[in-house]
Amino acid sequence: MLSSNRLTELLKIKHPIIQGPFGGNLSTIELVAAVSNSGGLGSYGAHILSPVEIKKLIGDIRSATQNPFAINLWVSNFDEGHDQISEEEFESYLEPFKPFYDELHLDYPSYPERYYEDFETQVEALIEAAPAVFSFVFGVPDTAILKDCKKNNILTLGAATTVDEAVALSDAGVDIILATGFEAGGHRVAFQKPAEKSLIGTLALVPQVVDAVPQPVVAAGGIADARGIKAALTLGAEAAQLGTAFLACTESGTNDFHRKSLFGNKAENTVLSRSFTGRLARFIPNKFISECETSSELPLPFPIQSFFASPLKLAAARKSIEKFSSHYAGQGTGLLKHRSAFDLMDQLITDLSN
Repeated sequence: MLSSNRLTELLKIKHPIIQGPFGGNLSTIELVAAVSNSGGLGSYGAHILSPVEIKKLIGDIRSATQNPFAINLWVSNFDEGHDQISEEEFESYLEPFKPFYDELHLDYPSYPERYYEDFETQVEALIEAAPAVFSFVFGVPDTAILKDCKKNNILTLGAATTVDEAVALSDAGVDIILATGFEAGGHRVAFQKPAEKSLIGTLALVPQVVDAVPQPVVAAGGIADARGIKAALTLGAEAAQLGTAFLACTESGTNDFHRKSLFGNKAENTVLSRSFTGRLARFIPNKFISECETSSELPLPFPIQSFFASPLKLAAARKSIEKFSSHYAGQGTGLLKHRSAFDLMDQLITDLSN
């Protein structure tokens, strides 16, 4: 199972293991380096970072590992029609959040100059810094961006939640296709149809994507141990991406409260919700999610919902308040065993060898 294939050779990695990128400061240089130095591909979710921060980040990761790694961005940084809102709209959107802010004794946020980073300027910085891999979600970058990546020897890895999305990525010339099933934690990264209409399981999605595109395919969604990786390879994928299993490790940017909830969770105890960002993602359920889901005013579109929910998440993380904690979790939580990325990688490599 550990023999090289065209994807491991393309990525110049020893093992068909990719660490899923985490946004919202849940990625860390330490985690990326641990995975890449162990022979996999470490990844960093950088979609909230400025171009200057992205350049510095890539330099800092290079100081921690000489091996390949991926930097991940979001192609679509706002839901259609919600790139800007007026001050009057801001005040109306704030209104349903006020009880939550009051409950946590937080000041209400002020009208911001912007809600999100510009993808085009982010990717310019990324290409200039030239990591080995540019991975992306929520769409297909412009042809000019993909050409610039090739000119700078940057491999591209795009995420698909359906076969049609995989074909769109393939036709655009993306180097590697990530087929991500709905079991995955974090965001459902659909870009052709609403996420709720793009919920295909990993077992069904991966072989259909493999059959539909000539590029190497990476499987993701509910994979947390070597058995899942072996299954993905049997289905025709040439690597597997693990998210929640690495998020649970101490090298990640999450906190002990989140880790405790992951190790104590079962597969059936996760929900898909737009409550924390305005885009569909898989979480361990809590009261904030249920209140948003039953509200006539919430959740708001992305990134507006994310802007107003972020202070609540930060306060909850500092104080370990379960109600407002955004505990991302895939359906493979019952398989979690390791709290160290090095231990996890060692176990995966050993089990793949048998």
